[in-house]
Amino acid sequence: MTRTHLVWDWNGTLLDDLSLVVSATNHAFAAVGGREVDSDEHRARFRRPVAEFYAEILGRAVGDEEFGRLDKIFHDAYRLGLTSMTLAADATQALTSWPGSQSLLSMWFHSELVPAVETYGLNGIFTRVDGLRTEVGGHLKAGHLAAHLAELAVPGARTVLIGDSLDDAAAADSVGAGIVLYTGGFTHPDRLRASGRPVADTLVEAVKIAESL
Repeated sequence: MTRTHLVWDWNGTLLDDLSLVVSATNHAFAAVGGREVDSDEHRARFRRPVAEFYAEILGRAVGDEEFGRLDKIFHDAYRLGLTSMTLAADATQALTSWPGSQSLLSMWFHSELVPAVETYGLNGIFTRVDGLRTEVGGHLKAGHLAAHLAELAVPGARTVLIGDSLDDAAAADSVGAGIVLYTGGFTHPDRLRASGRPVADTLVEAVKIAESL
């Protein structure tokens, strides 16, 4: 079955926001006396559920209530720097090179994602845009991807997901979709390559790989 639909991840993929994510993460850690992480350590350790990543860095368990507070601190700090973030260098070229339909699925809040897509001049590219419709983030993507494709009436077997995390790969697996992992985001390239999945260093390369799956 030909894969004709492409689902894009947003943060760390189309949006080049690693530096802001690391900064906002450190704001959250500082609020509870935690240490700072740099971009390399973040990329080496980041995973979903995000509470598990926080627990590893803080060296202790992080319960739901505390994670909710940390998640709010993270997002408040993230919003302050968001206006200075740009799309990945070849995002526009990549978006215009895919021959089929495209949609956007993000773990960023839906009410803020939709206007952001407009701000970056991406209106009309995506057949559907979905973000989180909850107050707390940090969860796995698989269920969100299944719901996203159901709304589109597109089977996983016709879909490829381009994202920057191993959670993206797990989400693609859960619906039978193809996956291309992008090295410019939140996960260290060595971890992505160790997964055995197709890996791309640019978004244009990611689309080319997606067309071959």
